[in-house]
Amino acid sequence: MIGNGLAYLSVAVRDVDAVASTLETHFRLRKTECTVGATGRRAPVFPVGKTAVALFELGDEFVGGAEKTGVHHVAISVSNLESATAEAAGKGVATLSGQQEAGLADTRRVLLDPKATLGIVTYLSEPLTLPSAASEMVERIDHIGVASENNSKVLDVFSNRFGWPVESTQTDAEVTQTFESFTSDKYGVRHRARQPQLVGGLRVAFVTIGDCDLEVLQDIGVNTGGEVERGQPGSTSQDRSVISRFIDARGPGLHHVAFKVRDINRLLASLREAEHSMIDIVGRPGSRMAQIGFIHPASLGGWLVHLVEREELPKP
Repeated sequence: MIGNGLAYLSVAVRDVDAVASTLETHFRLRKTECTVGATGRRAPVFPVGKTAVALFELGDEFVGGAEKTGVHHVAISVSNLESATAEAAGKGVATLSGQQEAGLADTRRVLLDPKATLGIVTYLSEPLTLPSAASEMVERIDHIGVASENNSKVLDVFSNRFGWPVESTQTDAEVTQTFESFTSDKYGVRHRARQPQLVGGLRVAFVTIGDCDLEVLQDIGVNTGGEVERGQPGSTSQDRSVISRFIDARGPGLHHVAFKVRDINRLLASLREAEHSMIDIVGRPGSRMAQIGFIHPASLGGWLVHLVEREELPKP
């Protein structure tokens, strides 16, 4: 297995201070400041379970001068950067340039070739020394969503080659069914049910990396489920449409972050009362028998976040 979990993930947002304030105020996460690269400047970093979330403004060099908001990259924690880099190369996942660079909090990191990781921008990084942390609201990162064109190829890299286990797979689908009614004053009433029709859906796979998962999402590819509107509950077909549009606009890659929370409706209500823009105002059914709820990206500087409340099955 390559690595010991995720060291951190980096997110590009509009107005870092405002997003950091929301994470502190409503998510009850503890902010720390870490040095960035070799510049000596600092960025807000939030330990969430055993993984950390680092925030950067658009255009920051640490997130490749990102011009679009959202999750930019993940960094896999490795105890020996040189040997992990060689092991990844031996499994067909080479670095982009072979050069090490300064990472977060005086660590070093190396970028893997995004083509080899199917558009998932991935670094190997020396471990961060931040303590594991949770809050009264958030337990840890539940998963990091990945918009995928081919789940099998993603699993080949992150599970077969890197050695991370597949936690589960499933298909999320939304269907409609039409009933016809024939009513006669002489022959009575007769009903006929047509075959269910698939509206939209996703193939989903969860790969466990440390204390969180990659949620790999592949569009089933039937038709769009419509635009997601603020304040209107989401649906499976809309989730599918979001993934499809993301790939059309940006290509496959990191898409969203989900926090595992203790009380989803309490946190959604807190955000709504603070007049944040919401997609879901109460939890709705989601993957892995969870209750889920999405916050509109406008509330978090363009970063798509959702909440997950679920019971975890005992590990075999």
